Amino acid sequence: MKRLVYFCTLIVALGVSAQDKEAVNIAKTIKIADLKNHLSIIASDEYEGRETGKKGQKMAAEYIANYFKKLGLEGPVDGTYLQKFDLYELSVSEAYLRKGSDKKIGPEDFIYYSRAETSGEEEINLIMEGDSVEYKNKYVVVYTDKFLGLQELAQKYTDSGALGVMMVLQNDEMYEGFKQGFSSRLKRRRLSFVEQNNNTKLMVVNKDFISWIYDKPSNEINPGDRSTVVLNAKYEAKPIETENVLGYLKGSEKPEELLIITAHYDHIGIKNDLIHNGADDDGSGTVTILELAEAFTLAASEGNRPKRSILFMTVTGEEKGLLGSSQYTDNDPIFPLENTVTNLNIDMIGRIDNAHEENSNYIYLIGSDKLSQDLHDLSEEVNKTYINMELDYTYNDVDDPNRYYYRSDHYNFAKNNIPVIFYFNGTHKDYHRSTDTIDKIDFTLLQKRARLVFHTAWEIANRENRIEVDRERPEAEGN
Repeated sequence: MKRLVYFCTLIVALGVSAQDKEAVNIAKTIKIADLKNHLSIIASDEYEGRETGKKGQKMAAEYIANYFKKLGLEGPVDGTYLQKFDLYELSVSEAYLRKGSDKKIGPEDFIYYSRAETSGEEEINLIMEGDSVEYKNKYVVVYTDKFLGLQELAQKYTDSGALGVMMVLQNDEMYEGFKQGFSSRLKRRRLSFVEQNNNTKLMVVNKDFISWIYDKPSNEINPGDRSTVVLNAKYEAKPIETENVLGYLKGSEKPEELLIITAHYDHIGIKNDLIHNGADDDGSGTVTILELAEAFTLAASEGNRPKRSILFMTVTGEEKGLLGSSQYTDNDPIFPLENTVTNLNIDMIGRIDNAHEENSNYIYLIGSDKLSQDLHDLSEEVNKTYINMELDYTYNDVDDPNRYYYRSDHYNFAKNNIPVIFYFNGTHKDYHRSTDTIDKIDFTLLQKRARLVFHTAWEIANRENRIEVDRERPEAEGN
């Protein structure tokens, strides 16, 4: 009965909102022409795919910051719109193992799967694992038939005193697949908050390689058998600066309470000499943020300032591991997290996926009920009242193998017990390809989805009570 009374109260409240011509008129200022104009700039070749720390990302940050300034939003970072922070660009520059004059080079001959370097050539003592074998100050050789969780397994040995680990994948086909997948990745530019975030020296080899180490067939190597080789590994950590872009609109009645609306404006840059424009991922979310910011500032200028404050935030480093949103939530929250009532995160809302080719009037929602039934109910009723779009919860299922709940910037808020909604159109054939271009965007659909986010944000920002956290946070099993 209590639940029914709550629902009726909510519907009545939203019914009043449905008659609020001001909100409806403001939503109409989110226009296709404006979305298209912004995206033609953000997703142009000139911006070179907006890779974190690169020229195009800096250009996009300047464009967004200038637009926030033009709208009259406050710069909440010491009067500026840029939350600057440092990352490290990590890459293996050299790795080899030497036995006498015979040298094996990584990643051609073996995989140095670590972010820790040696101080020049270091002689290392290897010992084959086994019961009652002492690993302290040695490199332990471990046979495995799995290629997942290698770092975690290696950490168990180093926690027991080993200096490093040499994993031997017993299946040759598995090893070749592993090497093919990781050889290019190990030399690829990666970003991290710290210079070395994995001090466990880990190598991955096959059975032929371990035979070279021991000078005998792999099946004749016994527990406790030892060998000595020379290891050299150099890992480069180049500091770079990047930035989130924040625009702040102060609330009229409850300014200390904050709604944060996010989208990531970075993409993957230039790969194989091809510019990856990222029009959908996440140019679509970025330009939606700009239009939402314009709508709310227009409302404020006409005497309809939201009761709660709103932070419009485009974040960097999502493609590198949700780094920009992590910087905000974990390292430098500009506003207290306990005052943040909700995060609405927009990541890819300009396209149609294969599952909805016959009905494009949809949007995937993820996370709305993970922490708050209150938020979920509000979202549902806002959609029925204003937009009437199919809200697809396929990817919200706890057993969904894609695990999108853990894979975009909203998760850094959710892990801090802040209710979230992740708006998503699903993946498509152009995902993370150079063909994710502006001509593929359905701007009519993008406009409709943007207006759904606007109305949801409007209700959250203007309702009497803040969104209630009424469910326990789900535990992640990994990103």
